[in-house]
Amino acid sequence: MKNRLLAAHLIMLVVLASFRAVAQDDLILLSGRVDDSDTRQPIPGAGVLIKNTVAGTITNDQGEFTLKTRVKFPFTLVFQVIGYAPKEIVVERPTDKISVSLNTQAILGNEVVVTASRIEESILKSPVAVEKLNLRVLKESPAPSFYDALENVKGVQMTTSSLTFKVPNTRGFNIPNNFRFMQLVDGVDMQAATLGVPLGNAIGPTELDIESVEITPGAASALYGMNAINGLANLLTKSPFQYQGVSLYQKTGVNHIDGIDRDPSVLTESAVRIAKAFNNRFAFKLNFSYLQGTDWLANNQTDQNPQPLNTANPRFPELSGASNPARDLWNQYGDDGQARVAITIPYNGRNETFNVSRTGYLERDLVNPRVRNLKFDGSLHYRLNDRVEVQYGYRYGLMDGIFQRGNRIQLTGVTVQNHKLELRSTDLVVRAYVLSENTGQSYNLNPLAYNLDLNNGTNAVWGAKFRTELLAQVNSGTNLATAMQLARVAADRGRVEPGTAAFESLKQTIVNTNNWDIGSIIPGAPATGGAALWQQSRTYHSDIQYNLNQRIKFAEVLVGADYRRYEVIPDGNNFVDFSKPIEQRTTPGGANQIYTKYGAFVSATKLLLADRLKVSASLRVDNNPEFSPKVNPRLALVYTAAERHNFRFTYQNGFRFPSLFEALSYVNNSNVRRVGGLARVNEGLGFLENSYTLASLNNFNAAVNTDVAAGSTRNAAALRNRGLLQVANLSPSQPEHINSFEVGYKSVLLNNRLAIDGEAYYNSYQNFLGQVEVAVPTTGRVGTDASVLDMLTRANQVRYRVYTNAKNTYRSYGAALGITYNFYRKFTASGNVNYNNIAGNDNPDIFVTGFNTPRYVANISIGNREVAKNLGFNVVWRWQDSFLWQSPLANGTIPAYHTVDAQMTYKVPQPALSFKLGASNLFNNRYIQYAAGPTIGGLYYLAITYDVTRF
Repeated sequence: MKNRLLAAHLIMLVVLASFRAVAQDDLILLSGRVDDSDTRQPIPGAGVLIKNTVAGTITNDQGEFTLKTRVKFPFTLVFQVIGYAPKEIVVERPTDKISVSLNTQAILGNEVVVTASRIEESILKSPVAVEKLNLRVLKESPAPSFYDALENVKGVQMTTSSLTFKVPNTRGFNIPNNFRFMQLVDGVDMQAATLGVPLGNAIGPTELDIESVEITPGAASALYGMNAINGLANLLTKSPFQYQGVSLYQKTGVNHIDGIDRDPSVLTESAVRIAKAFNNRFAFKLNFSYLQGTDWLANNQTDQNPQPLNTANPRFPELSGASNPARDLWNQYGDDGQARVAITIPYNGRNETFNVSRTGYLERDLVNPRVRNLKFDGSLHYRLNDRVEVQYGYRYGLMDGIFQRGNRIQLTGVTVQNHKLELRSTDLVVRAYVLSENTGQSYNLNPLAYNLDLNNGTNAVWGAKFRTELLAQVNSGTNLATAMQLARVAADRGRVEPGTAAFESLKQTIVNTNNWDIGSIIPGAPATGGAALWQQSRTYHSDIQYNLNQRIKFAEVLVGADYRRYEVIPDGNNFVDFSKPIEQRTTPGGANQIYTKYGAFVSATKLLLADRLKVSASLRVDNNPEFSPKVNPRLALVYTAAERHNFRFTYQNGFRFPSLFEALSYVNNSNVRRVGGLARVNEGLGFLENSYTLASLNNFNAAVNTDVAAGSTRNAAALRNRGLLQVANLSPSQPEHINSFEVGYKSVLLNNRLAIDGEAYYNSYQNFLGQVEVAVPTTGRVGTDASVLDMLTRANQVRYRVYTNAKNTYRSYGAALGITYNFYRKFTASGNVNYNNIAGNDNPDIFVTGFNTPRYVANISIGNREVAKNLGFNVVWRWQDSFLWQSPLANGTIPAYHTVDAQMTYKVPQPALSFKLGASNLFNNRYIQYAAGPTIGGLYYLAITYDVTRF
């Protein structure tokens, strides 16, 4: 693999060598000054760029600039800075100092974006919905960080798992580990391969280095490949040529002010940025940041197995609510269906079978409340000439926090590193990078809780103790609910309890054992069982993009290709070597597991009807050797009426290959193995073709218990109710498929004081990927009497939770509208409303897909960047509707909530200091964003930034 990466680098060097410096006898020195056209005050930090080159600089504190170039006359200089309309001037010959005055621009309606089409274009004429947060917006946002500011963007739903781990989503089907939404940082996909999701902003830009964020809601796989089926966030950082100097940042805040979940706690974040350019030829930058604080706590006790569910003793109403012995609480682990025991006793003259869950442990007793996030990155930039730049970049991130997939995971010491080499010119980008992931000392809360309980006896042993005490209590006349509680106390004697030295000692042993089986159930497994999540992977990626506008004149044509290879090191517990015999797979080591994909695209844009109609078309082909090639087309029309009204229509087709975990996982959790859906994972196991669904098994067992209580034998009752068992009959996983239609309108009116942006979409999903739990009989094929009788005894079944495709087609639709109005001087009001919904299906599917999105979300803000001299403010009110959350871990209704975020910013010009005093969730209105997620309260902070433009 190293040889392949070296070869990729050598190819890039060959490409580099093929570029020859532009012939020019004389070096041209340009200098000048940029000021405000109204006040004539100098404008520091204004960008000065030579159009169609990579050459450029910025103005100093006095608004002055110097720039050296060898570009031939004539050429065009572009002057741009946030808050002013850009301006271009043509330089035809050597000249004295250039003087440029810029006009203020109330609303940035003429901003340029690159994400929608992979080329620069006006945001008003983008072929798809795209949102941009520029540097000024990010600085003035009433959010604790630029990444938090994404939550107020039109169409974006943010999911918070931890202070350090947040994931955006657009247009439905939201999950905390959102592998359907791609996140790029300067062209690099930030996905951690085995976890299957970008780790929030754990290794992304710091507060000092972010320049802008562009978000494309909805499918973007026609141009960006198979991970962007639900949208794309493109984070762009500052160039060291344009943003030079030393910057310092310090934020101090406090959360948990009400003391309900945890004591009031201090949060701090420190950052430094250093950037320097030499002769407009060589530049470097360094970034460092460190955040630490006390995390939000998930401590919701909602019971997701209440009466009248058939798994919760529905024939006994006294066993409901707090008296439910089969409860399955959101944030308690080790008490779900896998820890449920059937207890049969004579009761009221009948043999009654009761479902009883193990006691389990609360999340607050299993996790570390302290979190940290360390980020470092550096880059070297060299301009071969005014049109070609080569870069090397390195990123490192270390984080703690909580991550939710099928279970809740404590991330501890997770590290991700990235090396990137890139060549960039005015029409060509060639890039190669490698990303390495190590999950450190992380662990899974579910097997931790299971094994803590199993150290006090297997389910059979615990159940026998429970039965003995329950029978004694009911025979002595104790009511059933109280008898259940007393039986639990008796069965739990000897269990380690939170807060004791024995608990902490056993917990540390389990979380540092990378085998989730336990010796009391699986011979040869560790005596205590384990819960460690030790995963390592490497991602190798290369891509190329070439703009043919210098060679093809009838249209702007863009071509590109990319190759990606995932390489997972088998740990024997989450990922294994499938070439090993089944009985040896759970031992560490073996051949690395490889998962590859590659693709290519072509895109063309043509202006027609006197440039009023913009036609864009693209075609992309992607392949993964596990599947057949997939074709992704996109067609977009943008029509401009009366110069200001822009209407668009877009159709695109998209696919998503299963992530690494969906394809190749092999995880044992409470004697239920989570497995990827590829055919090679199923070999010798039979979960695809020889299994019953768990949902049908639960209905079957409930019917059997009813018949047994009426006097039937269990075997006779089982054979009588065999028709309730549903054969799973699963197919190997296939890529997800989406057909997406979008219409939209954008305009800037009233002399650039009113911006309107609206869109509506309709999506059709096929082969939606999810998990279904199945039971494989051990003594017979499905359909036989032996297989039916196996379903009566847990020891005669092998349980799997399988990634597979849904049978139904799912149709979602929605709309969004955003308005921004500069209504008085520098006062600006803005708002957006978002609607998302999903059409129902007549037939139930093999699993619940989980749209997990509120129908309505609204944001309203008002602000003034200079309400008084050097003083600005911004306030945002956010509201979202209640909605149903469905996932393998937890299900339930998420209540509606609303929050207010606010900030005031004060700037001290000399020295260049800014103070930002703010509050996220100002009134501490406690809320949750998803089932089993943390309760989020107020965060109050002061952030100080000090900038030295030059050094």
